[in-house]
Amino acid sequence: MVDVIKEKEGIFKSVCSLDCPDQCGLLVHKKDGKIIKVEGDPEHPVTQGNICNKVRHMTERLYDKNRLQYPMKRIGKKGSGEFTKITWDEAIEIIHEKWSKLMDEDGPESILPYSFYGNMGNLTAEGMDRRFFYRLGASQLERTICQSAGTVGYSYTMGGSLGTDPEETVHSKLILLWGINAVSTNMHQITLAQKARKKGAKIVVIDVHKNQTGRLADWFIPIRPGTDGALALALMHLLFNKNYVDEEFLQNNTVGHEELRHHVQQYTPEWAAQITGIPVEDILELAKLYGEATPSFIRIGNGLQHHDNGGMSIRTIACLPALTGQWQYQGGGAIKGNSHFLRFNAKSLQRPDLLENKQTRTINMNQLGSALLQQEKPVRSLFVYSSNPAIVAPEGNKVRNGLEREDLFTVVHDLFLTETAKYADIVLPATSAFENLDFYTSYWHHYIQLQQPVIEPFGESKSNTELFRLLAKAFQFEEPCFQDSDKDMIQQAIENVDNPSIEEISYEQLEKQHFIKAKRKIVTNEVLPTPSGKIELFSKKMEEDGFEPLPSFTPIYEEHHFPYLFVPAPNHNFLNSTFSNNEKHVSLEKTPKVIIHRDDALKHEIADGDFVRIWNNRGEVVLQAVVGENVLPGVVVTQGLWADKEGENRFVNALTPDRLSDMGKGATFFSGRVLIEKK
Repeated sequence: MVDVIKEKEGIFKSVCSLDCPDQCGLLVHKKDGKIIKVEGDPEHPVTQGNICNKVRHMTERLYDKNRLQYPMKRIGKKGSGEFTKITWDEAIEIIHEKWSKLMDEDGPESILPYSFYGNMGNLTAEGMDRRFFYRLGASQLERTICQSAGTVGYSYTMGGSLGTDPEETVHSKLILLWGINAVSTNMHQITLAQKARKKGAKIVVIDVHKNQTGRLADWFIPIRPGTDGALALALMHLLFNKNYVDEEFLQNNTVGHEELRHHVQQYTPEWAAQITGIPVEDILELAKLYGEATPSFIRIGNGLQHHDNGGMSIRTIACLPALTGQWQYQGGGAIKGNSHFLRFNAKSLQRPDLLENKQTRTINMNQLGSALLQQEKPVRSLFVYSSNPAIVAPEGNKVRNGLEREDLFTVVHDLFLTETAKYADIVLPATSAFENLDFYTSYWHHYIQLQQPVIEPFGESKSNTELFRLLAKAFQFEEPCFQDSDKDMIQQAIENVDNPSIEEISYEQLEKQHFIKAKRKIVTNEVLPTPSGKIELFSKKMEEDGFEPLPSFTPIYEEHHFPYLFVPAPNHNFLNSTFSNNEKHVSLEKTPKVIIHRDDALKHEIADGDFVRIWNNRGEVVLQAVVGENVLPGVVVTQGLWADKEGENRFVNALTPDRLSDMGKGATFFSGRVLIEKK
């Protein structure tokens, strides 16, 4: 590893650290000790040398003139971005003194860590940091902003995050991309789909916006936001009634198929058409297409779970492959996620046993604004890393109001002076993934990968693991686990793990091979991790947890009767807020826009290219209109989380609700409503 860093020139294997299912294998080109080029590794079996624009231009981010190089202390008003340079010793001492005082006054629960997967390295995201905050006794964070609703919903049907091997989808005859702009967020699934299409497969896209993925489809089906579960129920109704189901598969591999058969009789295509906005004849055609195609594959996206009813929607869609028996065919089935096959020993990595007070309070990350503004048992200190909540958290104005509190001691560890960092009292420079040792486990494909550090840390930046070792030392934590090296932690995570898919993989193998595929069987040859060991169309566990045991539909919350459903979708050149402050990536994405149906635009005398005010009781933004028929009437869609820019109002999460989803306490970004008018 050290030799790799010391090598001034050459090409070295690496891993993409972005929160993306593809988790590409990379080749990093070095000259004079600096990375000059990032390209795909053609030897990686899934990503095969193809990478996205985000990563292709990664050097622009690594050596951006605004990258943080040393610790800083705030000297101006919160949010002003006025700081002065300090040393690491000073920074650690300030944090230690402040937290010690807060812990004496209000207890360790007055301190809240806030992080997510800005870097998907497992050590970076859930390693020494978790150990430290467990030992400190800080408030715990429910990290549910991304896919928790769908994960819980899917698990009620399948028992866990397990699905089709994406490499096998080249054999699919029908590929249904449901609620995912895969061109921008899962590009290698598109590559595989294109290979299948050359062999005769048909690609169908169901989404609220005819984005890049919708435009490449053989058939694009626009749907009203939050109604995906209704469509899935109507499809089940037709699959049973048109005799498209595989009775033998249902008998041998499922629980509750007879109950489901009776239950879905109420969900007619006429009923679903009224709710979804999809014509009856299209629902009939889709059911026929899905019922007759074998193998058929559904790629379930993140988008449709970001609704009030997101968990049940994905639980419902997850039932479809079982009805037609698709799990028994190569290239059949579905993927919501595949992390089950790469699960590691999280307890050994995170060490939750270090938390003495098992009743320590838990705060949901989607409701950070409310947590920071609560009067009783207030959060007195916030430590933010691998996240930028001032941009990404819902109900963003409430979040920023909380961050403005002068009595809130905030520390931010990041590569840049983000919108959140501008509110901080102490800012600490973070290393990039290319400067760290870490291991990666995709939540889409089946490969575990090792990242060895390729370059020296930038300026005085430190990794998450190094930072939290320093804090543990300052607090005189004597447990041996705080002395573990990064290599020690990787070995603890992947060895002695109760997962037969990776039980034969060692650190030494990863060091030699860089990526190794988990072993797996097809679903029909496995005992699933459901209570019954089978696919649960009727779930007793759901009933025990207070949910309907059979798939059902509940409309999303209709707040304030505002006329337009608002969906702040991802764009092509950013990943959440990452890259939104880098000039190259901003130039590629150009400008923030809002997509409006031409009928709605006509009502408000809005022409293509006009600026539009979009608002609700939470906030407002002004964006440029794209008028056409790429969304249904009554729906407005934006793309991307854009960095703050003086003189422009484009903070879309000012409009999003901080309600929690039906399952998994997930975010409901896409269930907000707004009004619009020409600016």
